[in-house]
This record gives sequence, C-alpha cells and structure tokens, in this order.
Amino acid sequence: MPSLISAAVPPGTLSWSAQPSIPADGLLLRPWRAADRPAVLAGYADSAIQQWHCRSMTDEEAADWLATWPARWREESGAGWAVVHDGVVAGQISLRRLSLHEGLAEVSYWVLPSSRGQGLAPRALSALAAWCFATVGLQRIELNHSTRNVASCRVAARSGFPLEGTKRSEARHADGWHDMHLHARVASD
Repeated sequence: MPSLISAAVPPGTLSWSAQPSIPADGLLLRPWRAADRPAVLAGYADSAIQQWHCRSMTDEEAADWLATWPARWREESGAGWAVVHDGVVAGQISLRRLSLHEGLAEVSYWVLPSSRGQGLAPRALSALAAWCFATVGLQRIELNHSTRNVASCRVAARSGFPLEGTKRSEARHADGWHDMHLHARVASD
C-alpha cells in the first residue's frame, strides 16, 4: 500500500557510510569489535544487567551478538556502540529499534559494575541523542525501562528524556510482568 508521506529520514542515510565513533564528554562511543567479547560477557553476567535486560550470554552468543551489529547498520534497523572510558569498554548503548521512515528510534544501554556511579550512561545517552538529531535527522528517540529500575529513570531525566507515561504490564521480566516507563526526546527539545 503506497504511503502518503515521504520517509522522515531518507533510506541510505546510515548505510552509505561506515558506522561512526561519537565523542561523548570524556567518553567514546565506537562500533563494537570482536575483541570486545569479554566486556559483553561481563555485562550479561552481571545480575543487575540480567534483571533489566532479561538475558545472559554464552561466549558463542556474545560473539554472535557482536557480529549482528554491522548488518543492522547496513540494513538501517539498529546500531550498537561500545561505551569506552579511559581506553576500556565500560558499557554499551544502542539504537535497538530504528525506523528511518518514521524518524524514530528506541535506545537501550548498560554500564559495567566497575564503571557505575561516574555519570557514564547520561553522558553517552546525551551524545547519542545529539548525534541522532543533528546528523541522522531523527525526530524522536524513546527510552523504555521498568518502573522498578530507578537508576534508568535517573539516567533518562539527567539526559533530557522526560517521562511521558507508564505502559501497564508491558514487559515480562524473570520475576513477572513489569509496568514500563516511557521517556522520550524529540528533535525540538
């Protein structure tokens, strides 16, 4: 069925070039590398990350996870970056869902235990959002987290993502169904 509107962001906007690294206030967001597998394994072995991301990974699964990101960039369906602090992978941030046609993305992130409490997540999120609006031309970026995840709520607020509402019983976690907060930023914020 033909669309009556053009794409908010033209197809090819991302895939015409290699995924960039993004400077982020003392951090670097860079595309994942195969050598980052130990950091990914450590992330998904952490009980707090498991609680909110609802997964763990084997070594082989971590390798596969890393290998998916270049294809997602080329397909313009998502993008993932290692959050690097002082030359070491400290976390991840990704556009886990991306629709250039709608000018919309959903972001997710985590920070390794040894790097928490330093403001890395808000700095990474603010830099990624600025890049998405100024360089890619997105209209809206959403962030969803369990209402029980107080830390993610603080990250969203510190990064200029106001709370828009609560989606009741929207996500299933290991301990049952969770209500989810929806935060978002738009290009005009």
